[in-house]
Amino acid sequence: MSDRPLDTRRDTFKALADPTRRSILTLLRRHQGCSAGKIADAFPDISRPAVSRHLRVLREAGLVTAAGVGREQRYTLSLAGLARAHHDWFAQFDSLWAASLEALRERTEASASRDRSGRIRFGGQKKRR
Repeated sequence: MSDRPLDTRRDTFKALADPTRRSILTLLRRHQGCSAGKIADAFPDISRPAVSRHLRVLREAGLVTAAGVGREQRYTLSLAGLARAHHDWFAQFDSLWAASLEALRERTEASASRDRSGRIRFGGQKKRR
């Protein structure tokens, strides 16, 4: 599935399992380069220290990056981290996709037949090559 250690993959998905952290990622998708304060303002029901802990988990999972700008930390999505998470999850289904596409190709080819003029017929319809 992946060359990354299982603990690293598990941490990524553990980070993604929390709805607040997913909401933070959505916020950063819409507004790259947000300060921790701006992110915390978007979650008035959560304390600033709790938002900071969520940001730390996302940073440690490699899903966001923080860059110091003056006295602030600006958070952005880590496209590489998100791509790794996407790959780690969907790669396990690659063989299923390949098998489904192969079955579709076989069914399509089996239902297509050529008439004497070289036209391909699909279920009674004539199509030119």
